[in-house]
Amino acid sequence: MAMLKVTDMTVNYGVIQAVKGISFQVEEGEIVALIGANGAGKTTTLHTVTGMIPPKAGTIEFDGKDITKTPAHRIVSMGLAHVPEGRRVFAQLTVLENLRMGAYTRKDKDGIEKTLTEIYRRFPRLEERKSQLAGTLSGGEQQMLAMGRALMSKPKMIVMDEPSMGLSPLYVSEIFKIIQDINASGTTVLLVEQNAKKALSIADKAYVLETGNIVLSGDAKALMNDDSVKKAYLSE
Repeated sequence: MAMLKVTDMTVNYGVIQAVKGISFQVEEGEIVALIGANGAGKTTTLHTVTGMIPPKAGTIEFDGKDITKTPAHRIVSMGLAHVPEGRRVFAQLTVLENLRMGAYTRKDKDGIEKTLTEIYRRFPRLEERKSQLAGTLSGGEQQMLAMGRALMSKPKMIVMDEPSMGLSPLYVSEIFKIIQDINASGTTVLLVEQNAKKALSIADKAYVLETGNIVLSGDAKALMNDDSVKKAYLSE
């Protein structure tokens, strides 16, 4: 079943058409990568899917429900979480306070504590630093915190925007292992990522976005071997 189905979605910034009638879907349990150059419309697509920008036209369905006009906070409570580009942790709050912010849509106190324990198991470094201010963490640790905060809402699906941006190669490998682990535990993933090689290596399916249009799509491993993709996104 399609966890996310986007049909003919158009997004405008004033007179500029940033996304031009794209359609794609993410099946339950998949990792789907959205790759493309800067300015292709990838971040805009994620912001629109998660209710932060209204589409000009088209429909967005999540878990069988039309969420095209649903506000962002309602979308989170429906089970769709967003890890934004640049991490966006609350710098003046502790690690633990940041994580608790991720559960703001939940009312089940016992369940929240259980999820917190799961997050600490997955990210031991966050437990070690739970009393530390988030702004004092390294870039890699802040990315883990942003991911952990999103997982506190117990999402069915998580969208991640440039999770490896600005990280050392060691942290990049660790973050991608965590994404695979999150997916293996039952969470569907939509991933926007500049590091196309890494993204395609863990994805089931991928879409290539250029100037607001999807120009290629298919099995991620097949796209890794596509000459045009190699030339544009995989050359060292």
